[in-house]
Amino acid sequence: MPRFAILEHDYPTLHWDFLLEQDDVLLTWRLPTPPELGAMVNALKAFDHRRLYLDYEGPVSGGRGKVTRWDGGTFDWEVREPGCMAVRLYGARLRGVFRLELLDGKMWRGEFRADPFGSLLDRL
Repeated sequence: MPRFAILEHDYPTLHWDFLLEQDDVLLTWRLPTPPELGAMVNALKAFDHRRLYLDYEGPVSGGRGKVTRWDGGTFDWEVREPGCMAVRLYGARLRGVFRLELLDGKMWRGEFRADPFGSLLDRL
């Protein structure tokens, strides 16, 4: 199962990097806030990152601040089309579907919806 990570990154301003494992790279979006239940969040498509960031915390080379793991786990693709994608996240904090829709150029809009059965399934 592919993995994801959300990293809190303090450079150049505080933001969260949303990373999805895709073959040998991480598809990456830059979020101004971490995903919140039912809230829309802008997501700027960034360059693909190296897979080492799935587990990395610490300083970023070139004096580009530091990253701290905010969440991580595995995911399943629910929708994967040009301009629209949705992933079901199985993380420590986030359990549910994060949907991204392309607005224009590199700007996407994301929305997180919790899995209503997540807490029940976790108890089984």
